[in-house]
Amino acid sequence: MFKAILLEESEGKVSAGLTELEESRLPEGDVTVAVEYSTLNYKDGMVLNGLGRLVRSYPHVPGVDFAGTVEESSHPGYKPGDKVTLTGWRVGEHHWGGYAEKARVKGDWLVPLPDGLTTKRAMAIGTAGFTAMLAVMALEAHGAAPDKGEVLVTGAAGGVGSVAVAVLARLGYRVAASTGRAETHAYLKDLGATTLIDRQEIAEPSGRPLDKERWQGCIDAVGGSTLASVLPQIAYRGSVAAVGLAGGNKLETTVIPFLLRGVNLLGIDSVLSPPAERREAWARLVCELPMDKLDGMIVEAKLADLLTLGGDILKGGVRGRVVVDVRA
Repeated sequence: MFKAILLEESEGKVSAGLTELEESRLPEGDVTVAVEYSTLNYKDGMVLNGLGRLVRSYPHVPGVDFAGTVEESSHPGYKPGDKVTLTGWRVGEHHWGGYAEKARVKGDWLVPLPDGLTTKRAMAIGTAGFTAMLAVMALEAHGAAPDKGEVLVTGAAGGVGSVAVAVLARLGYRVAASTGRAETHAYLKDLGATTLIDRQEIAEPSGRPLDKERWQGCIDAVGGSTLASVLPQIAYRGSVAAVGLAGGNKLETTVIPFLLRGVNLLGIDSVLSPPAERREAWARLVCELPMDKLDGMIVEAKLADLLTLGGDILKGGVRGRVVVDVRA
């Protein structure tokens, strides 16, 4: 038997509860992992609350991410005792996930835990931090550099934003951090933000096709009208890495920033990121994300806490990175 958060559906309504399950109920896979830590992403909040039709089959164990120790394996790349981490691949959506003491998955979905990283810190990074690094890599691939001006990070006090601010600052960028929560200002400054932007300042487009060039690039976790507001303010041949939709999934804008300034809108998907890119991103996170800053982002939780935190994250009520000790 193992502890797990189990989602069940009845008459179109999804309910979540902490329960114990028999190991025989685990799904198919060639690696069984004794999960040590998981985390909480915006998508997890949606799944826990039955939103977005992300889960098609119930009962279901959610949890997009997990890290732990291989218990059984018929995969050639892993053996019992190996430390591993997993993000993406529709785990926690189409496949049972990490909000449990055990998980069974395809070994091809796993990444060996990088040297120098604990399972707890791996989950402090999780999908949010991994996505942030993919966004940094995308900006770099399109010409971003520390000497070209500020980079804006929207939703900066959230999971993706927190890691993005810390990594960009470590790489020498000047970072403008946008947030609507004044109580996070000191936190963001400590992560390395050089400028603080009230989210209302960029919440709505000006109505002009082009505005003053303010930022060389942006990592945007908000989407919606905020993204529409930011695009006309990006400098010539700058880029926006779009990583989230906390502010909505509709984008009403013009093509003028793309045509007259050569602005790039870069979509960032971490779910199906190929293995080589995954390993590069994780290796860079170990080197370029200051671990003391990462530790300062952590909010510790237990499995039972997710029943409340899953709603909090959808309301913007979670700061930094929630790390869930599934054994507690």
